[in-house]
Amino acid sequence: MKIYNTLNTSEQNITANDIGIYLCGVTVYDESHIGHARTIIIFDVLRRYLESRGNQVKFVQNFTDVDDKIINKANAEGLHPLEISRKYIEHYFEDFDKLNIKRATVHPKATEHISDIINLIKKLIDSGYAYLSLNGVYYSVSKFAEYGKLSKRKTEDLISGARIAVDETKNDALDFALWKFSETEPNWPSPWGKGRPGWHIECSAMSLKYLGEEFEIHGGGRDLIFPHHENEIAQTEAVTKKPLAKLWMHVGMVTINGEKMSKSLGNIKSVRHVLENWGPNVIRLFCLSGHYSKAIDYAEEMLKENLIKWRQAETAYYEMIMSDGVGPIDEISSIVSECKNEFESALNSDFNTSLALNAFFKLVKGINRIAASESMTQSIANTALPEFEHMLDILGLQVQKITEQERQNITDMLKQRETLRAQKQYQEADKIRDMISAQNIVLLDHKNKTIWMKKEKIPADS
Repeated sequence: MKIYNTLNTSEQNITANDIGIYLCGVTVYDESHIGHARTIIIFDVLRRYLESRGNQVKFVQNFTDVDDKIINKANAEGLHPLEISRKYIEHYFEDFDKLNIKRATVHPKATEHISDIINLIKKLIDSGYAYLSLNGVYYSVSKFAEYGKLSKRKTEDLISGARIAVDETKNDALDFALWKFSETEPNWPSPWGKGRPGWHIECSAMSLKYLGEEFEIHGGGRDLIFPHHENEIAQTEAVTKKPLAKLWMHVGMVTINGEKMSKSLGNIKSVRHVLENWGPNVIRLFCLSGHYSKAIDYAEEMLKENLIKWRQAETAYYEMIMSDGVGPIDEISSIVSECKNEFESALNSDFNTSLALNAFFKLVKGINRIAASESMTQSIANTALPEFEHMLDILGLQVQKITEQERQNITDMLKQRETLRAQKQYQEADKIRDMISAQNIVLLDHKNKTIWMKKEKIPADS
């Protein structure tokens, strides 16, 4: 498996069996939006795929729960900043659990790792990479010779383009805060004075604690390459003298009608909003529909296209589980083999989820074509269903399942409907059909039988 490494600008093999992944999570001062969802869904599928191959994955995704944005939101709402962060962490789990995101091995919070952060800052000061100013502790960018190696920015260009420093007590305009002095809550005591950590230092401290000095993959959105990830490298490698991560993987942003999401434009789509309108499967399909490294545009038309595809996948699933009889499996065997190879090849080649989805829907189309020709048998279903469900699991998609009791109840209602139709009591038969439809059950009429499927209820589809 190869993935493009932002650091060395080339595709790199993933060869380790035990894989540590650190994904920069959200700053919890507001609802998570579709841009956050895309990054987290991409890494959820990456983790699922690695685990399906037998890799042991330790997945760390942090919460930034102390930050100026959180404090500003708290002041505006008359709440304590930690109340704000707790509220939006709860909302995060509510939303992303519904999106079928596997919870990380650990979800560390910055506020729970203040001692780790302080110890790391001490090491940076002792080694000459950090210094004390009137307003806090700063990292000395000029001391780290490789600064800019991730973003490919030269320090001289950064200096010439830098705005006048807000803090004139810094030695250099490029230096960034490790510890900010503050009497405003939340704050913590430190050897240098009461205050709170800077943004970048928290991820260095937490990745070191949970994944050690070297790990396989560090990821996040492309907007984090500079300055956040660049500063993480500078901080961590100044202490360890080792590469922070072997591979840096970055996900492209989500735009709205070609524009960047922003509060000023009023075009931010929260995860909660899109879930309420489109449901988890359509959102996952949308987020996986383009190559992870490229931007994708949020448009209702694209979501509708993914909804149509999802309905086809639901149909394929129920055509298989409702099948009976035996027969030849030659055609489906070749389709399954071809789609399986294409699916794995796509994910192994720079994690191309777009091509992987093409392979999945090629399998869906093959199954539905066989069903439409009245050729679906239990033999065919037994051949196709395991690979279909394997792909579903890796993609994190979930078909609406049924219990045996539900299956029996619907079967009994269908028999009653057929009896009424045979007796030409069409009005009564239609009432039963309406009762079935109210349970999100769709009837699929075949030449010699009628089967049914339970479809996901999606408000935008009504």
